[in-house]
Amino acid sequence: MKVAIHGKEFSTDSEQIVRDLLLKLKLKETTLYISDKFQKILNSKGIVVENSQVFSYQNPYEQADAMITLGGDGTLLDAVTYIGDKQTPILGINTGRLGFLATTAKDAIDKALDQLFEKNYTYDDRTMLCLKSNKSLFNDKTYALNDFTILKKDSSSMIVVRTFINGEFLNAYWADGLIVSSPTGSTGYSLSCGGPLVLPQSKNFVITPVSPHNLTARPIVVDDDSEISFKIEGRNDSFLISLDSRVESIDSSVKLSIVKETFCTRLIKLPFDNYFDTLRQKLNWGIDIRN
Repeated sequence: MKVAIHGKEFSTDSEQIVRDLLLKLKLKETTLYISDKFQKILNSKGIVVENSQVFSYQNPYEQADAMITLGGDGTLLDAVTYIGDKQTPILGINTGRLGFLATTAKDAIDKALDQLFEKNYTYDDRTMLCLKSNKSLFNDKTYALNDFTILKKDSSSMIVVRTFINGEFLNAYWADGLIVSSPTGSTGYSLSCGGPLVLPQSKNFVITPVSPHNLTARPIVVDDDSEISFKIEGRNDSFLISLDSRVESIDSSVKLSIVKETFCTRLIKLPFDNYFDTLRQKLNWGIDIRN
């Protein structure tokens, strides 16, 4: 099996977990591709992975049967930028707290690897966002799994984001910014700004204002076949936009719109994975907090 690995900086407590994982993959005679970012981290820890190949944005791996991420949801989102339209299935191993995307706990790694190599899993395909613009942005990696945001650049007054659905005017949002999230991203930044939870396969986008001036400006759910376009105004002609954790600065001359990406992110769903279990645990639903 060919396996790509991407990870973030890990603590001393997690170092043995990483070493054990790499050893298990070696014993299974796996062909390993390691991201350039994670390779630097391994080198700094003195961890040598023999017979592995390093991949980067400039020199991607040709193909892999799966990608394993070591970290949290942010690490998995970063891995998506490496994968692009390859749709390599992702197994997210969480070396910290439970995540919405990286759901395999540290104590379940052995069981997860057994299921992976026995091909005892299904795919959980997640809709992605695609940014269209009249300017080259984000090194042409104009896709996101979680969300696209428009934000004011500094502590100045709010901005105005005029928003259109399929060319029809929706609203002028006087706010600190605006979020367009996928169903996957509905549990992220959008949720913290009062947006609704949307189940992963709902085929919708969520538009959520950030700190709106008009309190009647509420989040709205739209069909993911929609094209959502924007005109941005503000006292300062400089704004921030983001795709997941990647950020760029633009001015009002840049035309922006969001559509559904033509490819998806493919997550590996193991037999013991359950989205509603993760939701309850992450949001502490059903827990008596009165004491």
